[in-house]
Amino acid sequence: MDRRRATGVALVLASAAGFGSGSLFAQPVYQAGVGWLVLSAWRFLFGAGLTWGFLLLSARRRRGLRALDRRSMIAAVLLGLLYLGNSGTYFAGLETVSPSLAALIVYLYPALVAVLSLRFGRRLHGRRAWLALTIALAGVVLAVGGIDPSVAPPLRGLLLIVASPVIYAVWIVLSARLSGERSDAVGDEASDGASATAATALMMSATAAVYWVVALGSGQPVLPGEVPAEAWYGLAGVGVLSTFIAIQTFYAGAQRVGAAQAALISTVEPIWTIALAAVLFGVALTPVQLAGGALILVGVLVAQTGPAADRAPGPAVRVADE
Repeated sequence: MDRRRATGVALVLASAAGFGSGSLFAQPVYQAGVGWLVLSAWRFLFGAGLTWGFLLLSARRRRGLRALDRRSMIAAVLLGLLYLGNSGTYFAGLETVSPSLAALIVYLYPALVAVLSLRFGRRLHGRRAWLALTIALAGVVLAVGGIDPSVAPPLRGLLLIVASPVIYAVWIVLSARLSGERSDAVGDEASDGASATAATALMMSATAAVYWVVALGSGQPVLPGEVPAEAWYGLAGVGVLSTFIAIQTFYAGAQRVGAAQAALISTVEPIWTIALAAVLFGVALTPVQLAGGALILVGVLVAQTGPAADRAPGPAVRVADE
């Protein structure tokens, strides 16, 4: 595995850990009586603020902001609005669908990304990658097990949950293209990375703005003085680790390995969440969940090992040195 790909894999793994920790950071927030809408408003405010700070501290990233044309800026704002659809449908669906069933449905998004990337991004190349995706998805099914098939949730809830991974898959492919991925080239990491940070700042600002308008307009207790003191730790964790760091590392990783590979690697997220919950809250892992976790890891390893030709996105393209 070359250095660029290894770095990309490590970045996506860090992103998966960040995203996967979000539900754990949310627990003290919910226990303090803060709802998901207020949490989302502060989550993206923290994420957007930190991203702008990260951007403005670097002359190269500031140049990336100036290099964004009007079309790219509009695309970034639209991606921020699209992200609202992903998070909104998921949490609305959770009102009537069990978390285990919701997790199983949502983690079908790597397969959706792989299919979309056949036309719109850097596709999974060769049988090995598709085999790895199949293994990893089988692991997800086992890792989030515990679904009671006798409980039939309302059709509306199921449709909302199904919409979430569809919207998320589209968001991943589009955001990867905005960050510099193309189906036929890798691109210049230095310039694309700077522009991707600028696009991310605009995207998260759009998401945060809508959440704040909705929260304030609906009379939610979103202002700092209305948020319980015990909720701030969880809000900061969700905003910093599960938003700012998670999105930045996903962008950077997807730029190196492609959106489809990044989504495949991200299937480690549920087993990370389950394992961390076991450590923090004493929730025991079942043998089936352990088997699922093992399959997920096997799938990721299969995708990232073996002959280079099985992992290449296409003809070799010279990239800028890091």
